[in-house]
Amino acid sequence: ADVEKAKRKVEGDLKLTQEAVANLERNKKELEQTIQRKDKELSSLTVKLEDKQSLFEELSLQKKIKELQARIEELEEEVGRVNVKKQRSDLVRELEEHDERLEEAGSATSAQIELNKKREAELSKLHKDLEELRRDIDTDVHIKSAADLLQSLEVNSEQGLSTIVARNRLRDQGPNALTPPKRTLGIQKILHRFCGGFSSLIWVGAILCFGNYFLELNTYGEASEDHLWIGLVLIVLILITGVFSYYQDSKSSSIMESFQQMVPQRAKVLRDSERKELLATELVVGDIVLLEIGDRVPADIRILECQGLKVDNASITGESIPLIRTANIPQTGSVIQAKNMVFFSTNVVEGSGKGIVVACGDHTVMGRVAKLTSRLPTRPTPLSMEIHRFMKLVSCWAIFLGVSFFTMSIAMGHNWIDSVLFLIGIIVANVPEGIVATMTVSLTLTAKRMASKNCLVKNLEAIETLGCTAVICSDKTGTLTQNKMTVRHVWYNGQLCEVMSSDTWRKYVNDPGFENLARVASLCNRAEWAPILKDEPLLPLNKRKILGDASDAALLRCMEVLVKGGADSFRKNYVKILEIPFNSTDKFQANIHLFHGKYFVSFKGAPERVLERCSTIAFGNETKALNEETKSAYTESCYILANNGERVLGFADLELSTKAFPMDYHFEADPPNFPLENLRLIGLMAMMDPPRPTVPDAVYKCRCAGIKIIMVTGDHPDTAKAIAKYVGIITDHDDHNNNNARKQDIVVTGTQLRDLLPEQLDQLIRQHQEIVFARTSPVQKLQIVESCQRLHLITAVTGDGVNDSPALKKADIGIAMGITGSDVSKQVADLILLDDNFASIVTGIEEGRRIFDNLKSSIAYTLASNVPEITPFLAFIVLGIPLPVGVICILCIDLGTDMWPAVSLAYEKSESDIMLRKPRIPQSDHLVSRKLIFMAYGQIGIIEACAGFFTYFVVMAEHGFLPKRLLGLRSMWDSSVVNDLEDSFGQEWTYQQRKVLEYTCHTAFFVSIVIAQMADVMVCKTRRNSLLRQGMGNWALNLGLLLEIALACVVCYAPYMDRILKTYPLKPEWWLLGVPYAIIILIYEELRKWWIRRHPGGWWDKETSY
Repeated sequence: ADVEKAKRKVEGDLKLTQEAVANLERNKKELEQTIQRKDKELSSLTVKLEDKQSLFEELSLQKKIKELQARIEELEEEVGRVNVKKQRSDLVRELEEHDERLEEAGSATSAQIELNKKREAELSKLHKDLEELRRDIDTDVHIKSAADLLQSLEVNSEQGLSTIVARNRLRDQGPNALTPPKRTLGIQKILHRFCGGFSSLIWVGAILCFGNYFLELNTYGEASEDHLWIGLVLIVLILITGVFSYYQDSKSSSIMESFQQMVPQRAKVLRDSERKELLATELVVGDIVLLEIGDRVPADIRILECQGLKVDNASITGESIPLIRTANIPQTGSVIQAKNMVFFSTNVVEGSGKGIVVACGDHTVMGRVAKLTSRLPTRPTPLSMEIHRFMKLVSCWAIFLGVSFFTMSIAMGHNWIDSVLFLIGIIVANVPEGIVATMTVSLTLTAKRMASKNCLVKNLEAIETLGCTAVICSDKTGTLTQNKMTVRHVWYNGQLCEVMSSDTWRKYVNDPGFENLARVASLCNRAEWAPILKDEPLLPLNKRKILGDASDAALLRCMEVLVKGGADSFRKNYVKILEIPFNSTDKFQANIHLFHGKYFVSFKGAPERVLERCSTIAFGNETKALNEETKSAYTESCYILANNGERVLGFADLELSTKAFPMDYHFEADPPNFPLENLRLIGLMAMMDPPRPTVPDAVYKCRCAGIKIIMVTGDHPDTAKAIAKYVGIITDHDDHNNNNARKQDIVVTGTQLRDLLPEQLDQLIRQHQEIVFARTSPVQKLQIVESCQRLHLITAVTGDGVNDSPALKKADIGIAMGITGSDVSKQVADLILLDDNFASIVTGIEEGRRIFDNLKSSIAYTLASNVPEITPFLAFIVLGIPLPVGVICILCIDLGTDMWPAVSLAYEKSESDIMLRKPRIPQSDHLVSRKLIFMAYGQIGIIEACAGFFTYFVVMAEHGFLPKRLLGLRSMWDSSVVNDLEDSFGQEWTYQQRKVLEYTCHTAFFVSIVIAQMADVMVCKTRRNSLLRQGMGNWALNLGLLLEIALACVVCYAPYMDRILKTYPLKPEWWLLGVPYAIIILIYEELRKWWIRRHPGGWWDKETSY
C-alpha cells in the first residue's frame, strides 16, 4: 500500500512536471513570436524613417526627437530582457546634446538631416546587435539530438568529414583562429609620446622661442642667441622624455595576439574514417574531435560520447572546480551552462570523449569574449585628465599674462616689436619645462619601487589611478584564495576535526579510525603525481604537479602529509580490479580492490548518497550499527561544513566475502554485479580553496582607506559568501544591528543580475557596502564595472582568466595575476601582481596615494618659482628698471636646480594618515587645485619674489644704482649708444659695463631663488605633518639639496660661464641675502601646518591645505 501510495504521488508529481514543461514550451513559443513581431516592427520603423527623409526640412526637429524617443521606449518595453538599455540611453543622450546645440545655433535643415542619419545609423547598429544577441540566445546546438545535429552538419560520427568537404569548409569559413587586431605602428606610438600631453605645451614654448629669435633678427638685424638655445634645449628635453616614455610602454603587446597564443597547436580528429592529428587552425565546423586528459579544447564542441570527462572551465566561467561533462541533452539552460558542451581554450583534466565541432575561431564563446574586449574603448586615466586640465590652466594663465603684458607695454609707449617679444618671453616663462621630466621620472621610480613589492606596472599613469581607487571588483579564485583545493576538516569516529597546516603523519599514526578514512581516500582516487623528468629539480610538495581533478588532487596531497608513505602505501597493497567513475547522476565513485586474497570495495561520493547506502559505521577497529544519533551527527557536520563553503565528500567501504566472490569472480560495472548497499560508513573529508593568509588584513586596510571591495566570481553563492566572510568582505554584525546588516551586505547571483535594469544595479551598488556577485558571466562582470563607473567611482578589477579580460580593459585600472594569469589578462591589465597576492594591491594603493601626494608637492614646489621668474618682466615693463633676471637663468632654474629636488620628492615617505583618508574624487580633488595655486603663487612665490628683488636691489645699490635711480632707466640702460650713463653717485657707466652688472644681478637673483627653493622643497615634503616629525630621512632629497647648491656654484663660478650662460661670479655675502626669506618660508609653513592640525576644517585648512 505504501508503495502504491508513493507511486501515485510520483505519477502526480510527474504530471505536474509535464504540465510545467508544457507551459514553459508555450512561453518560449510566445517569446519567439513576440521577438519576431518586434523584429518586423523594427524593419517597418526603418522603412518609415527612409520614407520620411524628404520631409525633414519641413518638420520640427523637436517633434521628431519626441517621436523617435517614444518609439525606442516602446521597443524597450516589448523586447524585455534583451539588453538594449545602454544603446537607448546613449542614443537619447546624443539626441539631447544635438538638441541643445541646435537650439543655440538655430534649427538648420542640414543639421536635421545629419541628425537623422546618425539616428538611422544607431537604429541599424541596434538592430544588428539584437540579431547577434538573439542568435546567441536561440542557439540550439546543445539541445538538438545527436542524430539531428550530425544530419544538419552533414557528417557521420564514425567516419568524420571527408578531406574534400573539410577543405571546402576551411576555404569558406576560414581558419580556426581569432581575427588579429589592427596594429599601431611604432612611429605612431613614438609620435604620440613626442606630441601628446605636456610635450605639446613645451613644443609651443620651443616654437615661440624660435619665433622670438627670428622676429628680433629680422627687425633689428641682430638677435640674442638666448632664445635660440632655449628652443633647442626644449626640443632635446621633449625627445629624451618621449623616448624614455616610449621605452616604458614598448613591452606591451596587443590583446588579440595573446588570445592566439592560447590556440592549441594540435587536435585529434576523425577524417575519412581515420584518426588524424591536425593543426588546430585546420578544424572546421562538423569535425569529429577526440578529447583526452591533458588536451586543450580546440573549438566549441558538443559532446557525443564520453567516459568520466571533466573540464576546467575557469577561464570561461571562473569556477574553480572541474566540471563533469556528459552526452545527455539538457532540458533548459543556456549553452554556456550546458553539460554536453566544452569550449575553446578550456582544459580536459580527466577522462576522455568524442564530440562534434559546432563553432570555430571568432564564433566560439572565447571569440566573442575576444571581440568584446577588442571593441571596448580605453578610458583615459585620472592622471592623464589631470595633466590635460593642468595644461589648460597653464596655457590660459600664460596667454592671459602675455596678452596683459603686451597691452601694458603698448599702453606705456613701447613699440609693438618689443611688446611682442615681451609677450613671447612671458609665455615661455610660464611654461613649466621641468614638469614633463619630473612626472616621467617620478612615475618610473615609483614603478620600480612597486616592482620590488611584486607589483609590475605596465602603464605608468595607472600608478596614480590605483591610489584614487574607490571600488575593487575582485575575482575570488587565485586572487583572494590560493587556487589550490585543500582538505580542511575530517569527520570520523563521530567527531569533527580540523586539519591544521602544521599536522604530520605522526599525529595520526596510531589512529585506526583515521587509517580507515585514509585508506578509502587513497584508493577511491584517480589523481596521481605527475612524473618527474630526468633533469627536473625536485620541487616541494605544494608545487608538484598532480594529474587529476581538484578534489582528488586535494585528497592525494593530504594523504602525502598525513599518512606515512602517502597514498602509495595503500595503493601498492590494494590492486585495483574495477572502477565505476564518478558521474553527476549517481554522484559516487566505487572501486574494487584485491587485498590478501579478498576483494575490498572503496566508495566515495556526495555525503547524502554515501549515507543512504550504509548500514554500519566504523569506530576505530570496531564496526557498529548505524543509528539515528550517529546519522544526525553526520548530517549536522555536513551542514556546518557546507555553510563554511567547503566541498564535502563521504567515504565508505565493504569487505566482500570470499565465498560469494571467489578469486575467479568477474566483476562488471554496468550494471554492477557486486553489492553497493549495506556499506560501512567511514567518515567525511571537507576541502576548500583556502583564502590567502594575508588577504583579511589587506581587506581591513582597504576598509580603513574607504575602499569598497566587491567579490565577482563564477563560483557557487554559498562558497563565495563563505570566502567573503572569511576574508572580511562580508563582516559579522551584532544582533541589535541586524536590520542595518541586512541592508549592508548582499549576495547576488548571475540570474538575479540578469533581471536588473542598469538603474537598479546602480542603486544596489550605491546602497550596499558589502557585495558578492556569484555565478556571473564575463559580460555581467563588465556590467558591474560599468555600473561603478556610472556612479563616478574609480574602479579597479582583478582577474586571472580570459573571462576577466573585458572587465580588465574596461576598468579604470585592470590588475592581472602574474603566476596564474592568462596571457590575455596580463596584456589587457595595467598592473600585474607578480605573487598573485591580493595584499599586494594594498601596497599599490598606498604607493598610488603616495605618488599623488608627492606629485602635488613637486608641482607646488615647481610652480612657486614661477612668481619670481615672471615678476621681473612685470617690473621691467611697468617700472622701467633693467631686467632683474634673464631667460637663461630661468631655464637654469626650471631644467637645472629645480629638477632633482622635484624628482627627489618621489622618494618621500608617506604621511601617517595616508591609508586613513577616503579615496580621492577626481571630479573635485585635482592634482593642481585652487588651493595649491594659491599656496604656490599667492604665498611662497611672493616670498621668493621678494628675496629675488631684495638681492637685485642690494647688488645694484652696492654698485651705485639706488632703487630710485633705477626707475624708468630701462630705455637708456639697454641703449648701446649710451656709454656715459650716470649712477646715483655720478659715476659714468658704459654699455658694456652696464651689461656685466646686469648679468651679475641676473646671477644674484638666480642664487636667491635657489636658496628660497631649498626651503620650499623642505616644506613641500608634507601636507600636514611638521618637518620636525617627518624628518630629513629622504636621502634623495638631501642629495638633491647638495646638488642644487653645487649646480648654482657651477653656474656662478665655472670658467666661460660669462660667455655660455652670461652669468658672473658673486661675492660670498650675496649668497646670504636670500637666507632670511628661506627662514621666513620655513617658519611660516610650520605655523600654518600647526594651526591646521590644531583646527582641522578651519579657514586655513580649507583654503591652504592642498
